[in-house]
Amino acid sequence: MRSFLVLAARVTTSALLLYFALRGVDFAALQLRLSRSSAVSIAGWMAIAVLTNLLQIVVSAARWREVSARCEAPLQPALAFRFSLIGAFFNQTLPSTIGGDAVRLWLLSKSGAGWRAASYSILVDRAVGLIALAIIVVFSLPWSYQLIADRQGRLALILVDLAAICAGGGFLLLGAIPFAWLHRWWPTRHIHACSMIANRAIFDRHSGPKIALLSFVVHFLTVVTAWCAVHAISAAANFEQVFFLIPPIVLITMLPISIAGWGVREATMIVAFGYAGLTPTDGVMVSVLFGASYFIVGAIGGLVWVLGTERLARLRVVRAR
Repeated sequence: MRSFLVLAARVTTSALLLYFALRGVDFAALQLRLSRSSAVSIAGWMAIAVLTNLLQIVVSAARWREVSARCEAPLQPALAFRFSLIGAFFNQTLPSTIGGDAVRLWLLSKSGAGWRAASYSILVDRAVGLIALAIIVVFSLPWSYQLIADRQGRLALILVDLAAICAGGGFLLLGAIPFAWLHRWWPTRHIHACSMIANRAIFDRHSGPKIALLSFVVHFLTVVTAWCAVHAISAAANFEQVFFLIPPIVLITMLPISIAGWGVREATMIVAFGYAGLTPTDGVMVSVLFGASYFIVGAIGGLVWVLGTERLARLRVVRAR
């Protein structure tokens, strides 16, 4: 009952945020914008966006393999990609990335890794991705300040990035604290263990650069997906603007308060486009197309999940006979 109420609350939050985000949209201007792009052009750019998302899953699966190896839960490339693709489906049905992470954890544990190693690999992989995203936003602040002239927009950007940096830095710092009680107390024992694994993975001279590169590519491909959406509607934003606007938006969208980021992303995109001097209506369309590309990839992951489940069921029937 509790899980149902939480899900209902997040569905309601998504609906309300979408309502408030779209309430002030000029739909006549939106229709005019769409009329400037042919259906073939929109479909073509969306196809590129979907392919970019699939490539992103390949890269993120490679990073997950690097992290999992440190957690004593080795993964084969094909299996990591399959689990990540299925996780993309559940990301579209449950809040933020929590649903996909939970399913990846379950699949990895059932493949023989065990619950503990699987849980550690998911937590560390998610933490590494958050830290990398926060670092990208920090290093892009000088250019973001030039792009965002609004004082409130700059303050919001700093607060969002400060929160992410503090969360990531605090997580890594926890692994360097030598207090014995961290190993004995149940709430901190596993988090401390994950922090130690993350430190070893990030600061190792062999795995560190590889994980850093893979993390940057993952977030860069997110920008490319948004750039495809910009091209699909012939919006005025250039690649530099998209590159500096999207990472902070992704940081905010990671908050587990809505379903697949819907509502949060649209509202944030409108504000970000407005602060950058771009048309807020374009921000809505870019956000919707951006989300639609991930929805399509999630649907592919759902097909892989269903077919895989049916095949497993058939194998069990054959073995029972």
